[in-house]
Amino acid sequence: MIKKWKKIISFILLVPWLATGCEDFFNPEQDLIVKSENFLKDWHEYRAAEMGLYALQQQLVDQIVVLGELRADLLEITDNADRDLIEIYNFEISQGNKYASPINFYRLISACNDLIAKLEKNHPQVLDKSAPVTRFDRLYGEALCMRAWAYFNAVRIYGRVPYIGSESLFPSAIIDYVNSPKTIVNPMKVIYGPDGYHNDTIYNDTLFLEKVFLDMHAIVDTFTHQLKTRVKAVGVIHHMDNFDLTWDVTIWNSYAMNCLLGQMYLFVGNYTEAVQHFRPILFNYDSETAHIKFGLDSRFQRGSWRNIITSVDIYEHILTLWFNKSFQQQHGLQNLFSGNMPNRYMLKPTPVAISYWESIWDGMKLIRHPSNPHLTRLDEAGTPGDFFRGYGVSYAYKRNGVMLTPAEIREMLRLKKIGSDKDVALIMSDVDTVVYKYSLGKTSFDHDANFNIFRAGGIHLYYAEIYARWVFEQHGIVRPSVNVSLQVLNNGVYNNDGRQLGVRGRVGFGDGDDAVRIDDIIYTHDPVTNEITGFINLAGKLNEKQLFLEDRILDERARELAFEGERFYDLMRIAKRRNDPSYLADRVAAKFSGTKAEQIRARLMNEENWYVPFY
Repeated sequence: MIKKWKKIISFILLVPWLATGCEDFFNPEQDLIVKSENFLKDWHEYRAAEMGLYALQQQLVDQIVVLGELRADLLEITDNADRDLIEIYNFEISQGNKYASPINFYRLISACNDLIAKLEKNHPQVLDKSAPVTRFDRLYGEALCMRAWAYFNAVRIYGRVPYIGSESLFPSAIIDYVNSPKTIVNPMKVIYGPDGYHNDTIYNDTLFLEKVFLDMHAIVDTFTHQLKTRVKAVGVIHHMDNFDLTWDVTIWNSYAMNCLLGQMYLFVGNYTEAVQHFRPILFNYDSETAHIKFGLDSRFQRGSWRNIITSVDIYEHILTLWFNKSFQQQHGLQNLFSGNMPNRYMLKPTPVAISYWESIWDGMKLIRHPSNPHLTRLDEAGTPGDFFRGYGVSYAYKRNGVMLTPAEIREMLRLKKIGSDKDVALIMSDVDTVVYKYSLGKTSFDHDANFNIFRAGGIHLYYAEIYARWVFEQHGIVRPSVNVSLQVLNNGVYNNDGRQLGVRGRVGFGDGDDAVRIDDIIYTHDPVTNEITGFINLAGKLNEKQLFLEDRILDERARELAFEGERFYDLMRIAKRRNDPSYLADRVAAKFSGTKAEQIRARLMNEENWYVPFY
């Protein structure tokens, strides 16, 4: 995979206005100037341009994680947090906050616009759906997908975003466009002197841009239509040259486009369209081995689940941003999360986040009395803790930079269960709780864990979420689809393949009383001892059963996808669906205490405050 990122370097040298803020690019003293009429005529230059887009997408990773997680319920600040993180945590974001600026989104959008325009001009066959598919069509599809993804993520963050038509913006114009509420001037059209090099460059035909703001529905309408009507194919097939199949999931591809389309439709409540685009992921038979492509089978079962984090694999990953420190392809996540020097340990998991993994039980057995639920008792409590996705993978405890062993944490949970608080305190004395997902398998200086945009586990949970709410009519009778949701969640039998295990099943929590159930009687349990504390009677209450299942799916998204940038938008989506802002407000406020918790809750009861102010 090393070869791919060498292309980025050549692209940045070739056209630095797409990846940097260098405003002296057109200074005639530089030897890097390329004539406009000669740029992007050779395929290798197009390929370098393609890699340059991914370099710009990489620059958004820190921002996506911080805004998607720190504003939600699974992440909080430490005493080391800087001003920008403190502002985001407290929902008091000021102008100049480095995580709040949309400039990097618009740098990517502008670069996509430029490549799209070049392809349409130089290779007009990309606009002809009847023409044979070429690599230019595939590259065109990548640029269209990346632009749609940038707009969609921006509108989730800002609520309303300005739309750039097909224009390319100079770096200075991008800044003006983002920061100015008025019409701005974009001096982008270029005419070169007679020899195109030694004479000064002349700017003319100044373009005036008037901001047009689009909300979520407008963005989804615009870009779902573009992708469905303009894309012939997605993803240049690089592995034909280098025999590295992981290329297929480190660039935009047809599966990733379907994920994006499904995600956009899901966020506006169009479940029919969302399901149609998620189906190619859940019902995929494109496999050259015994494993199922994007199927939750034994490939990442139990202890192998951690390989999802440490590797790139075409059976789980759908679109992953690849990083490598050897080529200066790095991000700041390890610096934010790790407590090992020289990292700064500014963010950590909340107690709520930890409880998702530590209060799940394996091997629980109940002796049920449905007709008299008061008599139901716990036969076996089981073993506490998700040690496949949780401890030592997504989070860890460290003392003086050394991680406590899983055996120590198992013993700590056992001691908590029997009420031996003093012994628990001895084990947990002076430990730091850290996000470990971006340090797993890394040294303290690496800062190059891969970042997952779409992977199979997340898409399966989206699918389960839809079927938790969906109903269908059969012979005049309205029937729920919750069984499909439960099968995706628990055991994977929804497609009758026999090899799939389900989201919970592949880590050992999908069968028996460990599985999520929506019986008429739902029992509640103490998170520390697993003893039954009561029950809820949902007999004849379909809507309440669906809400209960939806909550359990969001719990599972926390265990499966924590710290991957989606949590705040998961809470937002469900709160909007239920028309209940308290769903989000209560969960976020719970990580504060006293009057601060009351203030945060009151602020988040107003949906306008869910969005970062646009600067």
